[in-house]
Amino acid sequence: MATVLSVSGSPSASSRTKSLLRHLDDRLTAQGHDVVPLDVRNLPADALLRADFRHPAIVEATELFARADGVVVGTPVYKASYSGILKALLDLLPQYALAGKTVLPLATGGTTAHVLAIDYALRPVLSSMGAGHIVQGWFTLDKDITVHDDGSLTVAPPATDALAQVVDQFSAALGSTPLLAAAS
Repeated sequence: MATVLSVSGSPSASSRTKSLLRHLDDRLTAQGHDVVPLDVRNLPADALLRADFRHPAIVEATELFARADGVVVGTPVYKASYSGILKALLDLLPQYALAGKTVLPLATGGTTAHVLAIDYALRPVLSSMGAGHIVQGWFTLDKDITVHDDGSLTVAPPATDALAQVVDQFSAALGSTPLLAAAS
């Protein structure tokens, strides 16, 4: 069983990105992993903006990265890149905070014009932080994600299948065999 840190880089309280990550967290948990969610928006804005490395919340977030075997990084795409709040956190982490870790990059956005944001914006920074293995990521269109009033989530069938595949590949890369063939 691996420890997975699931990082939502969305600044929005009603984020599709966060909802999608928590949905995928359930799949990883069902496969035997210990999943720890981290919503960057809940970290103190002042600590992020002032680069307060010693703020207790930043120290705790840094420790979560250190303890994780794998990291799922999810972000909405803005202006063809990952969110500024995610950038603020990544800038506060040690240079090689992802050394030896398996990383799954995920992104959400309103148009397929931003589908390459994972490869051209997010992947390079994850690599520069020493990620041991960055598995194939996935971009999901906002229109394929429906968050219901009760908090439940529905993902359109083609996206559901693709997300299941990338999550299972991530799980396998962590050194475990997925226990569920088709958890959703």
